[in-house]
Amino acid sequence: MENPIELHKPSNAPKPSFLQSNTAKMIMVGMLTLFLLIPLNLVQNLIRERSERKNDVTQEVTETWGENIHFYGPILKIPYKTYSETAIVDEKSRETIIQKSASIQYAYFFPNTLENKTEVTKVDDIKRGIYNPIVFKANMQFNGNFENAALDKLNIKTEDVLWDKATVLIKTTNLKSIKSDLKITLNKKKFSLESKPDEDNYFGTLETETFTYVPNQMIAFNFDMKYNGSDNIQFVPVGKTTTTSINANWDSPSFIGSFAANDTTKQITSKNFHADWKILHINRPFSQQYDTKIPDLNNYSYGVKLIETVDQYQQNERASKYGFLVIGLTFLIFFLIQTISKKSIHIFQYTMIGLALIMFYTLLISITEHSSFTIAYTIAASAVIIMLLLYSISVLKEKKFPLFIAASLTVLYSFIFVIIQLENYALLVGSIGLFLILGAVMYFSRKIDWNNN
Repeated sequence: MENPIELHKPSNAPKPSFLQSNTAKMIMVGMLTLFLLIPLNLVQNLIRERSERKNDVTQEVTETWGENIHFYGPILKIPYKTYSETAIVDEKSRETIIQKSASIQYAYFFPNTLENKTEVTKVDDIKRGIYNPIVFKANMQFNGNFENAALDKLNIKTEDVLWDKATVLIKTTNLKSIKSDLKITLNKKKFSLESKPDEDNYFGTLETETFTYVPNQMIAFNFDMKYNGSDNIQFVPVGKTTTTSINANWDSPSFIGSFAANDTTKQITSKNFHADWKILHINRPFSQQYDTKIPDLNNYSYGVKLIETVDQYQQNERASKYGFLVIGLTFLIFFLIQTISKKSIHIFQYTMIGLALIMFYTLLISITEHSSFTIAYTIAASAVIIMLLLYSISVLKEKKFPLFIAASLTVLYSFIFVIIQLENYALLVGSIGLFLILGAVMYFSRKIDWNNN
């Protein structure tokens, strides 16, 4: 028996081209995603440019209003004579003659006690255009005393001291922005402070008129200083016992320098802060007295810096760093919907979607400069979500999937906003969120037959 011959009719169905396959579409969407990094990078450059402009304006304002305050003093300054001998040979007698000459040097003594109370008031009405730099007024009150000047520790003989030429000097930055009458009271007698030239390129020097220092006599002092300042205020603990108290109407202080504020008395509220320091001479690696020259003690200062925890440009820059994630996930959502619903989305339409996502960041930075970051983020995200909702309804010719897209974008933008606001837990929350997003993508794509596409 012969086997029947099976006749196969040729199929008339055309074989789909590679360009129409899902693989090709995935490649094109991936290349488009990478291409959109170019305008995203331009937006990031715009954010940096605006941030630099803000820094330039802030520097311009602080140069005229007042820069940071760094205070160092008061210091007791006592002149004394030193002698040098020079051997000279007489040409006629050939005898060696010793000539003795005197020169004036200075000894410097730090106070035994130094107490400081400072009130810092943030000034809100100093604006330049759309920018509002952090500037303040500082009212500082000082009191304390000098005890016996330890001349013996510097090997200075009492007979060489010019007792009637003593002065008190103060070193401080920002001399041009001092707003108070410069007087200091020494044992109930007032002395004027005048600016003096100094070799120090960082600190300016204020010095009193001369007075007579009586050995072994305590000198009590007190004085006030009022400044216009900006950014930070710092002190050098020159007292054998130095205590400092700072109050300010600012909610975001950063305590800086070599000495920490007292944790038991430090208070920070939504409107102001208070901080105390108490520093003993054994806590710092420098002496109470020096001869010839005062050393550079900048590295041993302490104080507070008024900061913006995350300013508007930092928030915009952090948001733009998630741009690639937003574009990639949005394209992935559209691609999965296209694959599941068998509806075609042209690469040009993907391009329009990507450009709308890029526009979010330009809207965000422009609105933020005239409002708060939260309001700007809400407006920009809502505008982009509504635009993509209407566009996807037009492309997909239905409402079910566009509503899902709008809901997904709302969750995505909300998730990124939460990450931007977090500081200590940003990495943890971000990692958990990305894990959940990956799980959702795996769930919705599990039934797609990739072999037939």
